[in-house]
Amino acid sequence: MEKRKSGSKEGKGGDSPSQLIDARIKELGDWRGEMLARVRILIRQADPEVVEEWKWRGVPVWSHAGMICTGETYKSVVKMTFAKGASLEDPSGLFNSSLEGNTRRAIDFHEGEKIDEKALKALIRAAVALNASSAGQRPGTRA
Repeated sequence: MEKRKSGSKEGKGGDSPSQLIDARIKELGDWRGEMLARVRILIRQADPEVVEEWKWRGVPVWSHAGMICTGETYKSVVKMTFAKGASLEDPSGLFNSSLEGNTRRAIDFHEGEKIDEKALKALIRAAVALNASSAGQRPGTRA
């Protein structure tokens, strides 16, 4: 079942965020599309209840009780930015970008790189758990 979040799409013809992400992957047509598709699969495996969103005129976003991460594509990198990455344990050392900030942390994937799937799924699950615990602490929010 495809989950949708109202107000989170910026597309033509009322396409769902999932359809827009599908289109982005196809449109890239190179290693970046393949990498984004792989990251997306791992996110969904790590959290089957994840909600896909489309924000900021074309950025795939995955959420569960708050934003987990984005999947940005650039000329030479696919960047997975974790909204609360600075608060997550990263024992495998996946974070390799945006390390200087107080909140976010990112993983840059380059062409030909292998993904440490087990470590990435653990990081995604930790982000979901952090969101759920934070949501539970704010009045009027649900995890």
